[in-house]
Amino acid sequence: MKTINKKEKEFDTVKTFREIKDNISKDIQGMTFEQLQAYLDRTKLKPKTT
Repeated sequence: MKTINKKEKEFDTVKTFREIKDNISKDIQGMTFEQLQAYLDRTKLKPKTT
C-alpha cells in the first residue's frame, strides 16, 4: 500500500473563509434590518483611490 505524505499548507483558503463566515454570522445574529444595514456600512471595504 502506498503512503501519501500530506504537506501542511501555510494558508488554507477554505478554513479561513469558514472562520470569517462564522464570525460574521455571530456578529449579525439577532440584528434588525436597520442594524444590519449599519453593520454592513461600517464593515464594507473602501475602494482604493490612486
